Amino acid sequence: MTKTRTVAILALPGVQLLDVSGPLDVFAEANVQARREVYRLVPDQTIATPFGDAIDTLLVAGCPNAAEMSPAPTVTHWLRQVVPAARRYGSVCSGAFFLAAAGLLDGKRVTTHWAVAGRLAQAYPQVTVDPDAIHVRNGRLRTSAGVTAGLDLALALVEEDLGRDIAMNVASQLVMFFKRPGGQMQFSRKGATLATGRSALQEVQRFVAANPSSDHSVACLAARSGLSPRHFARLFRSEIGITPVAWVEAARVAAARRMLENGRDAPKQVAVRCGFANADTLRRAFVRHVGVTPAEYRRSYQPL
Repeated sequence: MTKTRTVAILALPGVQLLDVSGPLDVFAEANVQARREVYRLVPDQTIATPFGDAIDTLLVAGCPNAAEMSPAPTVTHWLRQVVPAARRYGSVCSGAFFLAAAGLLDGKRVTTHWAVAGRLAQAYPQVTVDPDAIHVRNGRLRTSAGVTAGLDLALALVEEDLGRDIAMNVASQLVMFFKRPGGQMQFSRKGATLATGRSALQEVQRFVAANPSSDHSVACLAARSGLSPRHFARLFRSEIGITPVAWVEAARVAAARRMLENGRDAPKQVAVRCGFANADTLRRAFVRHVGVTPAEYRRSYQPL
């Protein structure tokens, strides 16, 4: 019989409630499905309170301003003391910033909410950040994307401990995906299509976004900006960070997303109106940028 495991979730000031309550509900339902107390949940304690049992699994919950916070030395010290003794540790959403501040993500592959993934990677270059993953397993470490992804992570932990059948029963009871399709970039609104750089480049970007089906070859865009194609391409990459071709594709995918969310056009029509040669070209670009097919994406936005 599986022994009882103590689960602790560290919640710092400003914590997002679902980062705590979501995983706890998954573990509580796992106890129901297993018909015994597999997970002992530790309520109402502080880091100053000695734990009666060793922590089996420690998760650090996130909060909206985690990227701007500097955790108190008492918090990072506590994490450094507790994590080595735990069987597993990890974070939900932006809780990864607190583990990183304690040096507990160095050399690890992790994920966090898409909106702050770049900031985590920049602040902690020794950490490898996957901005698209729903959750990541790396040795003893487990990290998840934003908010509801904490449920996905907790369910994966239940599957590790109690097997696929019980985990599937938990997912069924909580009406959640057993394995969520795609990554978190399908939820991202932080597009590469925001107009940036000098004014001439911004004007070109706004024109592309407003007219995705037009001819947006480098030559045409360069002519619009009054620059030679070679100088335009070099300047664009230098100031925007990607090539004009890559930016145009991202802008067309963004336009396709809006059409799929709000309309009922067939994929072929969406492709034409967004500047793709055909539905297959749209599909390949969509999967690269969003992680799911246009059909799968549309189903997520169909009215009830």
